[in-house]
Amino acid sequence: MDEYKKLSIKDWAVEDRPREKLMYKGVKSLSSAELLAIIIGSGNRRQSAVELSKSILSQCDNDLNLLAKKNIQDLIKIPGIGEAKAIGIISALELGRRQKAFPSKQKQKITCSQDAFEIISPYVENLGHEEFWVIFLNQANKIVEIKNVSSGGITGTVFDVRLVFKDALLLEATNLILCHNHPSGNLQPSNADKDVTSKAREAGKLMSISVVDHLIIADNQFFSFADEGLI
Repeated sequence: MDEYKKLSIKDWAVEDRPREKLMYKGVKSLSSAELLAIIIGSGNRRQSAVELSKSILSQCDNDLNLLAKKNIQDLIKIPGIGEAKAIGIISALELGRRQKAFPSKQKQKITCSQDAFEIISPYVENLGHEEFWVIFLNQANKIVEIKNVSSGGITGTVFDVRLVFKDALLLEATNLILCHNHPSGNLQPSNADKDVTSKAREAGKLMSISVVDHLIIADNQFFSFADEGLI
């Protein structure tokens, strides 16, 4: 029976072990499963870390965007994944999101809806719930602050106009871009979205603060109220 004994990663050739492969061949040589195996650290009694990682990815159709939408509760339902491994996966994916957002934020001035999308997208992409963000700008349309103003459920979130304009006054912002995601993938604005935009614009007029656009983001695409002549 020993000849059929399952091999652990330690029994593999050195150049085939994920950590060693990364050291000797570089990070680009690793598959997504091998990178995930390094993150989770170990497998279980029946699977090596790489095999377990392949199992995790297969349940997401090998789509990292689908994996990024899972929360801790989703991940621990997968056999062999406990809280520690789930937390490690979620932390790594969040670090990737932040890295993606960081260079975009350095493009300080927003000149069009595409600029705004590139800046805000990393904050809301792959979320399984709706979040509302605001980009606060000065008179020259340079970024003063990017702030999450509310988080909600799958179908909606609460937008408090008073708190947003309170922040705008404190930041001395003169222009705002409203942004929220649609987890459903539908880019079209709802009546509630249109109503929020209208109320924010009217409130801004009283304080000489302009709402210059409202972006709806879904599946790495966006709908711009300004581009569509709705603002």
